[in-house]
Amino acid sequence: MRHYIPVNFLLTLLFTALGLTVMGYHPGFEDDGVYLTAVNNNLNPALYPHDPGFFRYQMQASYFDNLVAGFVRWTGISVAATELLWQFVSVALIVFSCWMIARRLFSDMRAQWAGVALVTAMFTLPAAGTALYLVDQHLHPRTIATGLILLAVSRILAGKSWQAVPLLLLATILHPLMTAFGVSFCLFLVMAMLEPPLPLWLRRWPKFRQGSWAAALIPLGWVFEPATPAWREALGTRHYLFLYRWAWYEWLGALAPLLLFWLLWRIAQKRGEMLLARFALAVILYGVFQIVVAFVMLGFPALIRLTPLQPMRFLHLIYFFLMLVGGCLLGKYLLKASIWRWAVFLLVINAGMFASQRLQFSGSEHLELPGRPSVNPWLQAFAWIRQNTPTDAYFALDPEYMDAPDEDYHSFRALAERSQLADSIKDTAVVTQIPELAEVWKRQVHAQKGWARFQLADFERLKAEFGVSWVLVAYPQPKGLACQWHNSVLTVCRIP
Repeated sequence: MRHYIPVNFLLTLLFTALGLTVMGYHPGFEDDGVYLTAVNNNLNPALYPHDPGFFRYQMQASYFDNLVAGFVRWTGISVAATELLWQFVSVALIVFSCWMIARRLFSDMRAQWAGVALVTAMFTLPAAGTALYLVDQHLHPRTIATGLILLAVSRILAGKSWQAVPLLLLATILHPLMTAFGVSFCLFLVMAMLEPPLPLWLRRWPKFRQGSWAAALIPLGWVFEPATPAWREALGTRHYLFLYRWAWYEWLGALAPLLLFWLLWRIAQKRGEMLLARFALAVILYGVFQIVVAFVMLGFPALIRLTPLQPMRFLHLIYFFLMLVGGCLLGKYLLKASIWRWAVFLLVINAGMFASQRLQFSGSEHLELPGRPSVNPWLQAFAWIRQNTPTDAYFALDPEYMDAPDEDYHSFRALAERSQLADSIKDTAVVTQIPELAEVWKRQVHAQKGWARFQLADFERLKAEFGVSWVLVAYPQPKGLACQWHNSVLTVCRIP
């Protein structure tokens, strides 16, 4: 096996580069409005003197921003270069971990790398109705945590469960919520690996149930605290948080993988492929358990405070396994050693996902690399603001700016590095996680309603009420604003 090491290392790098090329790279996109902003603030505490809660509170359970900022200080390289480097490292960790799992489940090297190839092509595949991609197009703590979780799974499959513990502990300090799902799956996998597959204590359910009453002693009073109207308003904008509002195709995306793994379990058992059968059994048990948990957590109005825990995001891990095992089976039974079949397979899966990403980011470069000027007018405006306005500048802009044509959901806070009044898209998602921000968010968003019709008096009202002194508005600007820069779409102005 030693002579395969250089080849496998090169293939890991190859599929990492291919996966990144297909899915694209977009710093400041979506969740990076929290994570990149937190890193910037960690490096320069003078940034964001206004409303830091919209990124700071969500980072309290993660050490991610400290690690990235520490790396920047230690190496002296820029934040932009650091983010790109660690995005590559994170994706490489996922690719390597997927191969480590595949080589335990399938002996054929072609099958192993077919599984990896399908995973890397499908990085931007949505996981049913969870609002998650397998991998985000920017550096995300979930990506690193996922790589560590998958590596922990490979260690359990190798019969070295103790090695999974430090990997899961490291993942926990980066993304506790996703690691909780990883720990859950690893426990089911350990049980499935035992002889017999289900441990004895599961058969003594009444006794176990009696012992579980100890959990009632844990102080969980916050769960039953009343939800404020402002928080409910923010929560209502997120369809994916409400399990019983899912469309039929979202439910199909949640349940079909479990059915497929059930079929795999039966077939693998009949063929004597016991490790693959046990792995499929673990996926089934994990999925059924998590769905039951989700029904309990999201099915009772009295437990609405548990909604931000997003229990259906357990599907993220199942989709990884579905793509990996599905690709391995394609490699084993269809692709085999045929160069032409491999060529068609790689071309179809990668070209299709590449095209979907170009449609999604129609106003931006596919790879937004450090030091490369952007053609996106919104990113041009953010760059000018970052370089030419005071650090303590407080901005107002369209609360729905992320949804504007060609804006492509880039974050003002992360990329302009300035404070802003709350928006009605990304900040709303943050409020669903942090109910304490709901009243501030509601007041600021409601004060900006009708933005497209704002005149000087409206901007002066925002200045008097919140202290904002700068605005980013459409060009040409409303009369009376003192504007200092513009492009064909936007202009940066001061409120007199």
